[in-house]
Amino acid sequence: MPRTDGRERTALVVLCAAVFLDSMDLSLMGVALPAIGRDLSLPESLLQWLMSGYAIAYGGFLLLGGRIADLFGRRRVFLLSLAVFAAASLAGGLLSDGWPLVVTRVVKGVAAALTAPAALSLITTTFAEGPSRNRALGVYALAGATGYTAGLIASGLLTEISWRLVFFLPVPVAVLVLVVAPLVLPRGLRPPGAREGFDVAGAGAVTGGVLLLVFALTERNWPAGVVAVLLLGAFVLVERRQSAPLVPLEVFGVATVRAANLSALAWACATIGWQFVAVLYLQQVLGYTALATGLGIVPMGLAIVVTANLAGRLIGRWGLGRVAATGMLVQGAGILLFLRAGAGGDYLTVLLPALVVHGIGNGLSFPSLNIAAVGGLPDERQGLASGLITSSVQIGAGIGVAALAALMTLGGSALGGYRIAFLTAGGFSLLGAVIAAYGLRPRRPAPVPTA
Repeated sequence: MPRTDGRERTALVVLCAAVFLDSMDLSLMGVALPAIGRDLSLPESLLQWLMSGYAIAYGGFLLLGGRIADLFGRRRVFLLSLAVFAAASLAGGLLSDGWPLVVTRVVKGVAAALTAPAALSLITTTFAEGPSRNRALGVYALAGATGYTAGLIASGLLTEISWRLVFFLPVPVAVLVLVVAPLVLPRGLRPPGAREGFDVAGAGAVTGGVLLLVFALTERNWPAGVVAVLLLGAFVLVERRQSAPLVPLEVFGVATVRAANLSALAWACATIGWQFVAVLYLQQVLGYTALATGLGIVPMGLAIVVTANLAGRLIGRWGLGRVAATGMLVQGAGILLFLRAGAGGDYLTVLLPALVVHGIGNGLSFPSLNIAAVGGLPDERQGLASGLITSSVQIGAGIGVAALAALMTLGGSALGGYRIAFLTAGGFSLLGAVIAAYGLRPRRPAPVPTA
């Protein structure tokens, strides 16, 4: 935890708690879906939207959410969006019809897309750039990195009692944050640039493009993918002509921002895609129950927590590029260790080492990428930078899950399909390591020309 006064420390805990909820909700449905389907007699075609509806809305509205936070005030956007998130969670736990449940998940995804960039930009504008901000971002990244794993664990534990608890779980946490947040979050003035206007055409093009892209990857709908590419191309053209663009393209001229986002995309393809496959492997091949699956993943979560707490010190000593690249390589090694597992992989000698190694790499890489993504940008661009890095992770998650799910059908057998998926996930991690090592290395200042 950064060395700050009590108010700032409490504010950091509050913001990280909200981001933890956003990340956790990505995976909270995973283990509970079979129980929901049995209880409500829902077809699999509808059940999958309880997961993909949240992911599509979250990934699609992130850039818009970051800009809204910059324009209308981060504190205000954070509180309002978290209140909507809590209300949608409560409604989901009370409903018993399929499509209304999906609607609550979509609403939560939109709310999370506003909460996450607002929270990250509040952190980066509260803590000065340097060691203090790096430590704060390390705590933030720890909350995000462990949220997804915690969702898998909690889903397995709660489903044994009632799947409705999976919907209710975020409500008390969100309410507690809403009570404390107004007391500790700085009010501040509207960020510079708030009067510049709103880029309606750019917002429509990028939001529609990303929504369709994630939908195309989730549903393997190639016509939707073509339309998504056309919309994203139109977005670039619109931004070049706008006086107050949603995403100023010069942001991508900052080498560390560009490399951090590309590496984060590869990171998510690897780790979230791998977790999707690993959960299926544990249940369908090894025959683990929902409870056993959740408990089996606990060591990976602990490894993430311990390593992420050390990441800030290592970054100060080795630099962002080396820590991020090392973390991606270690994460990839953990993924590839799953190749040792067969139809009856022993937990203690095969699965546990792979989970712990993966968690160590995860805890090193994710904080480094978050710090690099927002470094070197002015305060008025922090919401945008936060939205970009979170959007990269969500789009990477969609690509990773879709790609690995498709590759699992090519192995000739169930076990062969899992091996191909693990190899591909390891390849994504290696790609991210290369990007981080090259793109995040320290740049020497250009020599000053002499007369």
